[in-house]
Parts: sequence; C-alpha cells; structure tokens
Amino acid sequence: MEGHRERKKARTRRALLEAAVRLFAERGYEQTTVADIAAAADVAPRTFFAYFASKEDVLFLQAGERERVMLEAIAGRRPGEPLGELLSRMFEAMVRSLAEDDELGFALSPLRARLMVAEPALRARGLTLMMETQPRLARALCEVYPGLDPVSAGAAVGSFMGALAAAGMVAQEQGGSEDDVLAAGRRGIEVAVNGLASLDRP
Repeated sequence: MEGHRERKKARTRRALLEAAVRLFAERGYEQTTVADIAAAADVAPRTFFAYFASKEDVLFLQAGERERVMLEAIAGRRPGEPLGELLSRMFEAMVRSLAEDDELGFALSPLRARLMVAEPALRARGLTLMMETQPRLARALCEVYPGLDPVSAGAAVGSFMGALAAAGMVAQEQGGSEDDVLAAGRRGIEVAVNGLASLDRP
C-alpha cells in the first residue's frame, strides 16, 4: 500500500511539473497562476501547495539537491586530488544526479534560463540562491584543501559556477540539444579550471 501511495504522489508531482512547464512556455510565467497549473494537472489548488511552496519553486526545484551533490563531491576529495580535477568531478556528479532523477531536469533548465532573463523576480531568486550556495561551497573547499585561503576558494567556486552557467546558457540559446548543453558545460569548466591551475597545491 505504501508503494502505491508513493507512486501516486510521484505521478501527481510530475503532472504538476509538466503542466507548469507547458503553461509557463505557452502563456508566460506571470500570466500563469497556481490555479491554472492545478487545473491543467486535474487537481485542486491546495494539492499544488502540498508539493510546492510557491509557483517559482517549480523552476528551482532541484537547487537544494544540486548543492547537496556538490558538497558531497567536495567532501569526498581523493588523496592528492588537484582542485581542478575535483571541480570537474563535481560537475560529472551533478550530471549523474540529473540523469537519475525524474523531475524534468533538462526540460526545466532552458525554460528557467529564458524566464530568468525576462522575469526580474525569478532573476532575483536565482541570484539569491547562487549567493547563498557559493559561500557554503567555498567553506567546504577550505576544509578539504587546508592550504587554500577563503578568498581563493570563493574565486574558485565563482569561476566554476559562472563558467558552467554562462556556457550552458549560450548553448541553450543556440538551440543545442541536451548533449550540446552538457558539452558546453564541460568546456566552460575546462576554461575555468585552466585559470585555476595556480591554486592547486602539491
């Protein structure tokens, strides 16, 4: 019985996600209400709030999970692993996490990128999340690289996240496939890592 309930919850959650993604793309973010999303998913509005705290949470659904994956990758630094290699491995861990979930990750990503350009509230939310996450990642790097000072750790995290976001967004704007976006992310990290080589310690 528990398995059935969990499957039903997963189906409802996905139905809400799919409805939100479709309506945001068709009508626009501001023009789409929670009631619209709920109706499209054939549930009551209160059901929406059982899964999401707000409309914008649909677009930032995976933020907490992505941070957890990155922190776990940092905590699992291998003996003697250079900083650049760790950051590359951290990206691959995020890619695996995206592939394993069933939350429309790649469908949400290009839509979120477009809406963040057009909607100030979403842009502010995205920047806030990034500003909250980066210091935690920097502190985690300092813990596993005792010789790395906090300022350099912050610069490393900023280079990584900035290069990843910008390269991926350009690929999306060019109409790239999922593979193209991933390749762009890897290229962005490669550029960032080459610039970070001076921070590696023997």
